Amino acid sequence: MNKVKVVICGKEYTLLTEEEPTYVYALARKLEKNIAEIVGSRHNISVYSASVMIALSTLDHMNKCNEDNDNLRVQLKEYADEASKSRLERDSAVRELEMLRSKLHELEKNQTYKR
Repeated sequence: MNKVKVVICGKEYTLLTEEEPTYVYALARKLEKNIAEIVGSRHNISVYSASVMIALSTLDHMNKCNEDNDNLRVQLKEYADEASKSRLERDSAVRELEMLRSKLHELEKNQTYKR
């Protein structure tokens, strides 16, 4: 567990995380940049309000990504099931082909004996 100190909008935060410190620092810089953009682009908006707006936007994005991931999991399972079914059908066709080849060989052998 890493103990990482970051400064966001002049306030220091100490975080306990399993992530690498450089990753956490990059997140803090990005958050601070996003807050500054919102505060700078709108009059009379506080850092707190900008932070709440970013938090809501981030949660929305996370929820949509989770939904996308769930849809991809379902689609991958369907593809895996289809592939498994196709393998079974192929294996059955290969067995049938071998059986037919064997019968053909027997028939050809019997024809040779009759001549």
